[in-house]
Amino acid sequence: MRNDKQNVIVEISFKFALDIIEFSELLEENKKFIVARQVLRAGTSIGANIREAQNAESKLDFIHKLKIAAKEADETDYWLLLCQKARNYPNPDNLLLKLPEITKVLSKIISTSKNNLESTPKSPYRNPSLRTQ
Repeated sequence: MRNDKQNVIVEISFKFALDIIEFSELLEENKKFIVARQVLRAGTSIGANIREAQNAESKLDFIHKLKIAAKEADETDYWLLLCQKARNYPNPDNLLLKLPEITKVLSKIISTSKNNLESTPKSPYRNPSLRTQ
């Protein structure tokens, strides 16, 4: 199901993951090891789930994987906000500015995919009430 043509969400989430790696390394240099691991895990998981969605087994699986990516984006936002507000932590403002774009694109893809799924005719093999006698 994977399509290798240009995919905006795959590209921006990959670039974001690279930025997250750099920020996590900066946190580790500042001996903020626990937060560094959480930021790294959540921030890189966004792109990993988006990439996994490209190989989804069904439209429902695709939507589910993108919803997980959206949750990881929300968790990443939380950890970055903690860094922003905590004393003696590196400034994550550039990452916090990039996250809304990812979240917006994810939300649009999820919404469109759900609408397309709902407008797809139901197969009589999946719904016995639609079978003709």
